[in-house]
Amino acid sequence: MTLNIHILECYIPVNMIHSETELSMFHFLNRKPAGLKGLTAADVVAAGAAGEITLLDIRELAEIQATGLAKGAVHAPLMTLQFRADPRHPDYDKRLKPEAKIAVYCASGARSVGAIRILKSLGYGDVHNIGGLGQWLRAGGELTKG
Repeated sequence: MTLNIHILECYIPVNMIHSETELSMFHFLNRKPAGLKGLTAADVVAAGAAGEITLLDIRELAEIQATGLAKGAVHAPLMTLQFRADPRHPDYDKRLKPEAKIAVYCASGARSVGAIRILKSLGYGDVHNIGGLGQWLRAGGELTKG
């Protein structure tokens, strides 16, 4: 018997949250997934300001259009990451360097786990799942329009 489990990822468009109370009502959607080790979103906000890290958004374009993109992030949807992160591929994005420290986020942190697997398989060593866009915002990260 095969059991298929599908995870529904939720995100709250930032422009739909109008108060701190509404933001706190949805805090459970914005937690860093349990069991993740390494850098926190606050670490990444500080490292990004110092130019010490590459921030990678692996969400779909529609998500970015709805919520915005973390300031300074490289956008490479998960479905294209295998090509965009491979230096041998014609679609390689030169902002993604295997020797760089890279922080990955999506809506909740779940897809970032798969992205880290892909990056590690391509020889990236210093990669971190910081969870979702909510963690970035709570840590003081800025957004740009999607």
